[in-house]
Amino acid sequence: MKIFIADKYPEAQLDQFKQLGCAVTYQPTVKAEDLPPLIAGHKVLIVRSKQVTAETLKAGDELALVLRAGAGVNTIDVKTASALGIFVTNCPGKNSIAVAELAFALLLGIDRRIADSTAALRAHQWNKKDFSQADGIFGKTIGVIGTGSIGREVIVRARAFGLNVIAWSRSLTPERAAELGAGFCAEVDDVFRRADIVTLHLALKPETRLLVNAARLALMRPNAILINTARGELVDQAALRAAVAAKKIRVGLDVFDPEPAEGKAAFADPIVDLPDFCGTPHIGASTEQAQDAIAAEAFRIVEAFVKTGEALNCVNLARRTPAKWQLVVRHYDRVGVLAFVLDVIRRGNINVEEVRNIVFDGAAAASCRIQLNAEPGPDLLQAIAKGNPDIIGLEAIRIGS
Repeated sequence: MKIFIADKYPEAQLDQFKQLGCAVTYQPTVKAEDLPPLIAGHKVLIVRSKQVTAETLKAGDELALVLRAGAGVNTIDVKTASALGIFVTNCPGKNSIAVAELAFALLLGIDRRIADSTAALRAHQWNKKDFSQADGIFGKTIGVIGTGSIGREVIVRARAFGLNVIAWSRSLTPERAAELGAGFCAEVDDVFRRADIVTLHLALKPETRLLVNAARLALMRPNAILINTARGELVDQAALRAAVAAKKIRVGLDVFDPEPAEGKAAFADPIVDLPDFCGTPHIGASTEQAQDAIAAEAFRIVEAFVKTGEALNCVNLARRTPAKWQLVVRHYDRVGVLAFVLDVIRRGNINVEEVRNIVFDGAAAASCRIQLNAEPGPDLLQAIAKGNPDIIGLEAIRIGS
């Protein structure tokens, strides 16, 4: 099995793939637009932040798995991958602590103006008078938007800093918020109204794109702080620049919209020139601890795929197939039984959506569940039940409308 790694990866761990019997192509500096002619013959593609386009996926004549060595998959054309039968997987939760740590680094950096004071000292200027003017964060209210693995790590650290925590996410309930030690907000606007600090920890989806717009920024208290270590596209960047320029809010950003595709490039977003800004170049997950954890998870996913064909952490499997009926076939565990059943179904012009065969202890008998897109009629059922002596029992169950 050939693996193409198209982003920086801990080189010390590349040998693990070779020990599985895989051939590894390691090109961490390759550009996204150069991937299509290189991907042919590779079964697995591993990326971090590199774009995986429809063109790359279609050029992958043997490509079966795209693995994002990180949490989100917004840089991958998941729709095209699904249409081509390519698994898309990721490594959720492995960089949560690193991102939570950076969120607080940005928060404290804004409040204490650490970047500005460091720049002054490097210019050989001692300005204790100006840089002594900080609010402090103890006792303030922090609003956590998104309570996945990163949001939960932020809540733990917020409580240690003596912050009052409120939270919102689409799936959060009052009971779950209480378990996390956070106040429950029924609407996302409540967070912007009530919090002194708002921190974003949401995946980029159609419903979260531009979640932070001019109207919500206007809800924030004067001098409040917005932290974004999630995705730049969650925020209307022009509206954010206007809010910071008007000295209404302060902001700490690890992500921007747009961002350079390369690791080193010119960057001219006007927000970086504003005084109430603190930022980093999308490095939230970039600690050695996080990268080692992600590499270990990536290897676990590839190992399972090589040995069993199973795609762990797959994000593009159908939550519900078009199946309307399920056929349960109990049978003796012998050669040709399932081939016979599937052939009868084929001749009945019914499509098989999903199959799972479970073998009983001793491997004498098995039970196979076959999901179908249409009702198996009486004639078809009789043809299966009477057509093979190794069929023990047969049942058709309606599972969809």
